[in-house]
Amino acid sequence: MAKKKDNDQIGFFDEESFGTVHFSHEKSAGSEPLAARLRPRDLDEYFGQTHLLGEGKVLRRLIESDQVGSMIFWGPPGVGKTTLARIIANRTKAKFIDFSAVTSGIKEIKQVMEQAEYNRSFGEKTILFVDEIHRFNKAQQDAFLPFVEKGSIILIGATTENPSFEVNGALLSRCKVFVLQPLSAEELVALLRRAVTDERGFGKEKVEISDECLNLIANFANGDARSALSTLEMAVLNGETDGDKTVVTVETVEQCTSKKSLLYDKTGEEHYNLISALHKSMRNSDPDAAVYWLARMLEAGEDPLYVARRVTRFASEDIGLADPRALEIAVAAYQACHYIGMPECSVHLTEAVVYLSLAPKSNALYVAYESAKKDALTMLAEPVPLVIRNAPTRLMKDLDYGKGYQYAHDTEDKLTDMQCLPDSLVGKEYYHPTDQGTEQKFAERLFAIKDWKKKNGK
Repeated sequence: MAKKKDNDQIGFFDEESFGTVHFSHEKSAGSEPLAARLRPRDLDEYFGQTHLLGEGKVLRRLIESDQVGSMIFWGPPGVGKTTLARIIANRTKAKFIDFSAVTSGIKEIKQVMEQAEYNRSFGEKTILFVDEIHRFNKAQQDAFLPFVEKGSIILIGATTENPSFEVNGALLSRCKVFVLQPLSAEELVALLRRAVTDERGFGKEKVEISDECLNLIANFANGDARSALSTLEMAVLNGETDGDKTVVTVETVEQCTSKKSLLYDKTGEEHYNLISALHKSMRNSDPDAAVYWLARMLEAGEDPLYVARRVTRFASEDIGLADPRALEIAVAAYQACHYIGMPECSVHLTEAVVYLSLAPKSNALYVAYESAKKDALTMLAEPVPLVIRNAPTRLMKDLDYGKGYQYAHDTEDKLTDMQCLPDSLVGKEYYHPTDQGTEQKFAERLFAIKDWKKKNGK
């Protein structure tokens, strides 16, 4: 009969350091974690990123031909950024330096650059790998720039943050950015199977684990290979012994992940079903349903920033000027999600979702843009009226650019009867305000403006 492993073999989950496995098994003391033992040694062992590393893909060709240039790997944790750099290190004929943005400053950067210059004088390339490059400030990043420009170093940076915002423009323009994606559930399951059979993993032990358990772990890991392997390791350590084999059950996996697996596929139909349910519940002013669908998404591992983006869109598409505060609250929730992440930001999203559910509704802005877009796409050649064209040169003035322009601030009512639409669209109306919430005030203002122009027009 199956029984629980001895207490001295039990692993436990530390909520403060998600994905870390702690255990006191005598044989395991001082040994590397499973994720470290199974780190891919070459491209054939690498899982994921087939859009970059599949046969014939550009990054694979660059690595295999040892022709890598300065580049930045951008992607979430656990998708193989550092592993790719180490694979490059194993294949390249260049000197490879592993550099941490967390522990290094300008002094260390200059020392490395001097060494790189020395190596270059002997015709030797230097590849500098900088992990968490977004942690460097502007001055530290600037220290790399002249050496990248001269070719003294080939810079490979890794970051979980958008390099458009976190890396200096001058440095970024000299690097090719490769976007690494979260691993799919299928890729994670394949990785977990290898961990069970590979001698560097549990291949020397008899581990029995079902496909259902592997899928539970893969879904829980949310695209993070390191998290998936750490969870598998914890599940095996807490597995039940049955003779000479270890059996991992669904119950064991659920205990290790501290949650039930939810029906959710972030790239499949259920992903779109749930975000649609959230959106339509808010549109229908049903805060209870909206909070439920929000919880379904977040607890299944959805990226809170994705939800926050859709909530922000909703604030203008379905509320708009009926309550201009809705957009402010949605943007504030997005920023909170960006700054602190899950699980703390769940309450900020809840605040936004409830507020937007209860706010007055208007789709007038959405309708206005869609109507204007249709005209813009079918009437692309409509000229800007001369009266509102800019005239920075004498030639433009001679061609009547800006002639007759009326500066509204110089008038008593701050209004003019100047034509701003092309001739073919004069009289066209796109924005039709509703009488919901504060949009009623905007409607009154718009009607007053139109009435004034009728009375004072030519």
